[in-house]
Amino acid sequence: MLKLKSVKKTNRLLVCEEGFPFSGIGSEIISQVQEKAFDWLDAPIKRVTGIDVPLPYAENLEKMALPQENDIVNAVLKILNKID
Repeated sequence: MLKLKSVKKTNRLLVCEEGFPFSGIGSEIISQVQEKAFDWLDAPIKRVTGIDVPLPYAENLEKMALPQENDIVNAVLKILNKID
């Protein structure tokens, strides 16, 4: 069962997943929230995912392909209309 307390409280949603932007669980979460909590949303749902590149075998490069803290912070600021 989908819990919507946070959406009701903030009227916003940010989904962050380490996977690629396709075939992820984030798409399903967004779909469910839009269906069940559309009236509570004051802004489009923002999604932060891993970069869609062939994953390298070097650990440091693999980490760079995953969502970074600044990506998540920028997405939150966009939701709050603080930046373009």
